[in-house]
Amino acid sequence: MFEVLLLSFALSMDAFAVSIGLGVKAKEFNIYLAFKIAFFFGIFQGIMPLFGYLASIGLGSFIEAIDHWIAFILLSIIGIKMIIDSFSQNTEEIISKLTNKILLILAIATSIDAMAAGFSLNLMSISPFLSMFLIGMVTFVFSFIAVYIGVRGGAFLESKAEILGGVVLILIGFKILIEHTLV
Repeated sequence: MFEVLLLSFALSMDAFAVSIGLGVKAKEFNIYLAFKIAFFFGIFQGIMPLFGYLASIGLGSFIEAIDHWIAFILLSIIGIKMIIDSFSQNTEEIISKLTNKILLILAIATSIDAMAAGFSLNLMSISPFLSMFLIGMVTFVFSFIAVYIGVRGGAFLESKAEILGGVVLILIGFKILIEHTLV
């Protein structure tokens, strides 16, 4: 369970960072806007792992001997990408008006990593569907809080959140690899 909570935390960091940026742009806290942002990010972050999970069980016995390596590589790549992205220009800075279409695009973009991470769900000791629910809920809560932080002037936290999320994903990848190669 702890591993899934860590995964949820790490995967939510992209949405957290973007939500802070959206909060900064909002200038004043609006509970409806915070809920809407959190809803979009939470839903997509919770649903996207399903695609990775289904792919992993579809390939089942073909990749059983190397599934831990695949999970390690995917989580490491996602983690490294998050760390690198934390140093680049944020997409929310170029958004002039926050529409549902833009929120949908941002929600999909920030949840692509969750799809790849979904591949590792069958390697964990908790139900993959409970894992997806937790990922979605943690992302929802973090995104809601992030909008508030952004409104309060938390722009400096954006890149730090992505770095932390990236490091946690890499560490989870190492944990999966060690558990499956030393057992």
